[in-house]
Formats: sequence, structure tokens, C-alpha cells
Amino acid sequence: MHGVGSAPQSMLGAARWFANRDSSAMVVSIASPEPSDVSSSGLQWFSVRGVTEENRQARVDAAMPAFVATVQHWQRVSGIDAQRTLVAGFSQGAIMALESTKLAAPPALQIVAIAGRFATLPNCQSGAAIHLLHGDADPVMPASLAQTAQSQLMKLGTNVTLDLAHGVGHEPHPALLERLSARLSLS
Repeated sequence: MHGVGSAPQSMLGAARWFANRDSSAMVVSIASPEPSDVSSSGLQWFSVRGVTEENRQARVDAAMPAFVATVQHWQRVSGIDAQRTLVAGFSQGAIMALESTKLAAPPALQIVAIAGRFATLPNCQSGAAIHLLHGDADPVMPASLAQTAQSQLMKLGTNVTLDLAHGVGHEPHPALLERLSARLSLS
């Protein structure tokens, strides 16, 4: 799941990494459903124009049915269920993936959130395993958002990991995926 104002092609490096890791996996780079209002050729799950801490959750909630339907579509195509689904998202894609873990029945039980955040921190344990990957030099979404999320998820008893990459900004950097490799082999 790509970031706001971008397109599925921006995630092809990460998609190749996942495909090379497991040759039997079906890897799909998903297009967000709405045209971006911050980029002339990109897409978005929700508008970030005028987004605030107060209105972000409502925007995510409005976009969540389409997100879940998209994940479920590809589950039907591939013949798998939530237990065998990993959703990896970058930035806005990570927000959507993380927020889906707050649902009563998350569409994927393994989440990889790269440079993402929760719209609002969860208040209940999730059955999903959550891997937070973040650059410590991210100027868009500070690493402190991931650290706070990890702390809250741990308090709730959710299976969560956090890996920070030194000097990495707001990007799905190869150093983050390399750290993920060890995490996924433990899952």
C-alpha cells in the first residue's frame, strides 16, 4: 500500500523484496481508490488537505470500508484468509494498515507499517502481529510516533516490533526491509 500522492509503482521495490523472500507468495501492489488532491498524478485513501489530529480519524474511518474490501478482494483471488495475509504499507498506506488492526476482525493478521502512524492510538489488544519500521530522520512522520505506538501496543498485549534505521528519512528504505527480514522469520 503506497503513500498519499503516489502510485502502486512506487512500491515495486518493496514488492520485489517480498516476492524474492517467498517465491510462493502472491504479492500485489495496490492502488488507492481516490485521485490525490495533493498531486496531479497520484492517488490517496483519504485527503490530507487540512488534516488535523482532530479530523484524521474520521477520514481514515470513511476510507476503511474500501481498504478492507480491497484486501478481501485479493484474498478471494488468491484463496487465502486473514491468517495468511500480510499487508505492508508505506506512509498513508501504513496508516490504513495499522488502523485496520483496530477492527473487530482485521483483514490481515500481519502488518508491516513503514514510516506510518495510527490516526489515534488503539485502546484494545489486536490479534494482528504488527511490525513498525521507521527511519530516525523522518521529517514527515517523526519516529516518536512509532515509538509511542509500540509502547501503547505493548501495554495492550499486542504482538509488536519496532525497528528504527539511523539516518533514514521518509521512505521504504532497503535498510528497513533488511531489519524486517529477521522479524518475519521469527513470526
